[in-house]
Amino acid sequence: MRLLPVTLGILLALAACGGQPEAAPPPSDAAPLAAVLAATSGVAVQDLRAGRPARARAELEQALAGDPDGMAALNDLGVSYAMEERFDAAHQLLEEVLARGGPPEQLAALVNLSELYALDGYLGAALAHLASARTVDPTRPEPSYALALLADARGDRAGSEAALQAALAADPGGATRRGLVFLYPEEKLHLEALVADAAGDRVGAAARWHELARGRFPALVAVAEHHLQEP
Repeated sequence: MRLLPVTLGILLALAACGGQPEAAPPPSDAAPLAAVLAATSGVAVQDLRAGRPARARAELEQALAGDPDGMAALNDLGVSYAMEERFDAAHQLLEEVLARGGPPEQLAALVNLSELYALDGYLGAALAHLASARTVDPTRPEPSYALALLADARGDRAGSEAALQAALAADPGGATRRGLVFLYPEEKLHLEALVADAAGDRVGAAARWHELARGRFPALVAVAEHHLQEP
């Protein structure tokens, strides 16, 4: 396999540890966002969107064996590791994409790195990465969707609403939103609740806020409860 040394080292390290997840219980201020795939089609994309990271990883590793410089595949491989809570490996792969990829791959890597930082409770670092992602291509809605989630988790309702409106305006049919990958069901619920609120669907939003309030992330539980208390 002609993989780059950094990539190969990560893969060998994972094999050596038996591929066990690295994750600990989330910190109280962890705020999961959303993940962005750099590829737009293919078997691996379908598997990741369907929640099958192990199957996707095999496809992506095969693609990288044939094209070690395939930064889209490397980004999506990082997403597959993040879905299995192998966060250190995911972080290293995404940093490599950020250093060597073109603008589309860099944008995806920045959003994905923001998710990893937000999961560790480093919301300031997540915000900085999303701001950088928006400068890469201001027309893309993915950073704005993630920023809407992050701002809401930080209690910045005006910022969340502004970012969501920007995302929806750039994604009128919702195709990009449907193409996002979610590491946890709570982040999908969070986005669906915000979108329902923006559409004036109070019943649909309330149902999602109630479900989010029963989730595993204390920060999102608090956000959901606050929304439910609003008149």
